[in-house]
Amino acid sequence: MPTQEQKKTTQQIPFKQKAKDFFRETGIVIVGFLLLNNFVIASFMVPTGSMENEVLTGDFLMVNKFIYGGCSPRNIPFTDVRLPWFRLPAFKSVHRGDVIVFVFPGMRDEAESPNFTYYLKRCMAVAGDTLQVINRVVYINGRQAPIPRNMKFNSMRILPSGYADDRIFPPGAPFNEDNYGPIVIPKKGMTIVLTPQNFQRWNIFIRREGHKPTLEADGQILIDGKPATTYTVERNYLFGMGDNRDNSLDSRYWGFVPEENVVGTPMFVYWSWDEDTPIYNIFAKLASVRLNRIGKLIE
Repeated sequence: MPTQEQKKTTQQIPFKQKAKDFFRETGIVIVGFLLLNNFVIASFMVPTGSMENEVLTGDFLMVNKFIYGGCSPRNIPFTDVRLPWFRLPAFKSVHRGDVIVFVFPGMRDEAESPNFTYYLKRCMAVAGDTLQVINRVVYINGRQAPIPRNMKFNSMRILPSGYADDRIFPPGAPFNEDNYGPIVIPKKGMTIVLTPQNFQRWNIFIRREGHKPTLEADGQILIDGKPATTYTVERNYLFGMGDNRDNSLDSRYWGFVPEENVVGTPMFVYWSWDEDTPIYNIFAKLASVRLNRIGKLIE
């Protein structure tokens, strides 16, 4: 039991000191949580079915941010306002076949997405690779890529080679989702020859790297106001695709993923329920919990 002296000492602690200790300890917990969330692990809720059946809509994933180098916040929470950020050294680079969470770079004709959004895809090719899809089969550098264990198609119909989908990346390419490429994934230091004929293809790409390309009426190309016939790539890129190939808005439609946009790789499902069931219908929501998904490793 505490002595009379100890009781007296405890009682003599002023309110201001107690409040100061409380806020200090709370601050330590908050800072620790922020450091953990930004540099080590984070939670990610899957809003779409583009990675089914490896990942389902309504899965909550624990994401390893440490492996590719954790980074400081990239935006003000719950807003689309970007922040300057820095990254810690990575323990490994992204490999072909990795499932990655990344900051969406924007639709095909956008230099930057107006909304700050995280996407989830499988990395099919890395910087310097040549990717081609022939009748739905993916080839990397001339060799067939490994088939993800849960890859699927929703339709038996294959779009023929030579049929051009006007939604596809890059603009004007004679590609479609089932017969795509060949296309080289840009690598830092790679030189791109620019012509009036291919300007449209590289215009948004160069803008995403922070430059302003223009095509003059006489056919001359300017980058940041200076004549240019070539462009040197400044970053490494990846090519992402969804395992649900017929239901995935991915690099085939909006282009390359800057390697620096990758924030982590999902490790496992820690919670899962039906995303379409409204939260206010709490009993139905709880009844939709997929217990067999909890703890599932993502590959």
